[in-house]
Amino acid sequence: MSNLRSGTTEGDKGVRGKTTLKSGRVAKGSKAKVGARQKKAERHLPSVVDCGWGRLIFGQTFDDPRQLADSLQDEQPGRRDIAFYVAQPHLVLAQAPQALFLDPSHTFRLDLDAAKLKRPATGRVSIRKARRSDEAAINAIYSGYGMVPLSDGYIGSLKPQSAVRILIAEDKTEGRVIGVVIGVDHKVAFDDPENGASLWALAVDPRTALPGVGQSLVLALAATHQTAGRSYMDLSVMHNNTDAIALYEKLGFTQQPVFAVKMKNTINERLFIGPQPTQDLNIYATIIIDEARRRGIAVDIEDAESGLFRLALGGRSICCRESLSDLTSAVAMSRCDDKALTHRLLDRAGLSVPRQEVVQNEAEAFAFLDRFKRVVVKPARGEQGQGVAVDLRSRQSVAAAFRQARDLSERVLAEEFVTGEDLRIIVIGGNMVAAAIRKPASIIGDGKHAIMALIDKQSRRRSAATKGESRIPLDAETERCVRQAGHSLHDVLAEGETLVVRKTANLHTGGTIHDVTEQLHPELAAAACKAAAVLDMPVVGFDLIVKAPDAPDYCFIEANERPGLANHEPAPTAERFVDLLFPQTKAQTRPSPAAPD
Repeated sequence: MSNLRSGTTEGDKGVRGKTTLKSGRVAKGSKAKVGARQKKAERHLPSVVDCGWGRLIFGQTFDDPRQLADSLQDEQPGRRDIAFYVAQPHLVLAQAPQALFLDPSHTFRLDLDAAKLKRPATGRVSIRKARRSDEAAINAIYSGYGMVPLSDGYIGSLKPQSAVRILIAEDKTEGRVIGVVIGVDHKVAFDDPENGASLWALAVDPRTALPGVGQSLVLALAATHQTAGRSYMDLSVMHNNTDAIALYEKLGFTQQPVFAVKMKNTINERLFIGPQPTQDLNIYATIIIDEARRRGIAVDIEDAESGLFRLALGGRSICCRESLSDLTSAVAMSRCDDKALTHRLLDRAGLSVPRQEVVQNEAEAFAFLDRFKRVVVKPARGEQGQGVAVDLRSRQSVAAAFRQARDLSERVLAEEFVTGEDLRIIVIGGNMVAAAIRKPASIIGDGKHAIMALIDKQSRRRSAATKGESRIPLDAETERCVRQAGHSLHDVLAEGETLVVRKTANLHTGGTIHDVTEQLHPELAAAACKAAAVLDMPVVGFDLIVKAPDAPDYCFIEANERPGLANHEPAPTAERFVDLLFPQTKAQTRPSPAAPD
């Protein structure tokens, strides 16, 4: 590590600090002598770079631990500052032990002087410099991971000679931003004698089926720094992020003895409060428990495997199974659990529903198919899309779906197939809180691998992105959908060809979720709130088929009494849920924690 205490001015190089002599006075003498003295003084100024999500504070440019600790404590609300290259972190922590903590991350370095960078074939992916118009899409990706978004207008504020460079990955076919990475040039930032650079805030949209996006961004940024003549590129990664570490090691990165210090704030909460007894809970229970703990609500986990826990504050105690709580009565729950009953109640209330019948046997199911040509067959009771077969067009497929549904429920429903987009709306306490378009699982061909292999690969990616909650099953329904598209599981798709491998958009069968809360048409929100009142549900998730989220047309399909609130981040679903359970804690609501770098 360098011992040089140096820095540059804020502005063009994206660095904060004033370039004045320590005395605050201009020395006597010639202009040349004054310039030389000022230049010498500037090299002893702390270097701090605004990265949009917070400040990158170069620890090696600070004169003493107290100065560095003070700078960290100047962090702005809602931002995440990082003091990097801290040579003596124990001394910095000693200055403010209640406010600071040692970041539990590893530092990895790529030797750019020796690296022979080979960018992978990108196919549908293009890597380019971020533009102002990309900022919303970038922040949507960051927010989806719980990461701190860029401040408004940040990209537009960057000058051409800035130390910060933001690259994005774009799906050329869809014209959509699917990944982002931020680079910082240390030479530009503070004339770094080690001639280094670093990588920050790498994120890839988990909804994309395109492979190798993260790797392409890392290599593209490395190539950018290498072209600029930098000697190495460092990055910080959480010690337990094994997938990311494996990728970096594969690309030639090696671990370095470099430390980082951060502020103890709500954003970093999970990094410094130590292991929690929620590790075996799924994401749907964890998001609620984290919000409750943040408000000082006691949590007693009764059964982690089933997501069962009890929340208590003062004299009030409420038992929950994920988003299903004591506030939902058994009768109200039965209204949602029985899909035929849900359908009848919403229909009587004047809400739009598809035509539906209980079919006792295959013959009745065939008769329903003859009337509507394209149908859905599903069990009258069940969840997570189990046993639901969509867009059936032949007697053979209807018969197979009927038998599968009968295995799961005594009653089987036949329903007219309605075309449109699959919309999930969350209603909590009578208010619409979140809305998202759900898209069925799909794969993109590479001209090399069979459809079965692509499904398996995409399934593993979806599972990793959702902590095991989303997988694409290789079952009869998947095989039927592939056959309906004119393929077999052993066919090789042409490069860039997209194939939808499930008809249902359920998350648990590999579907993806795209937030549309801000675009939701008011009539859709009103219809969902009315339906929640009809069913007397304090918390409910509705599945609708719509022409578009910003259009008024809709058709209710199902009601879910235990919707997955974690699926709708960054919408404040967990916050509103805890508000409902413990309204006296509303004033204590704080921002949700961000994910580690």
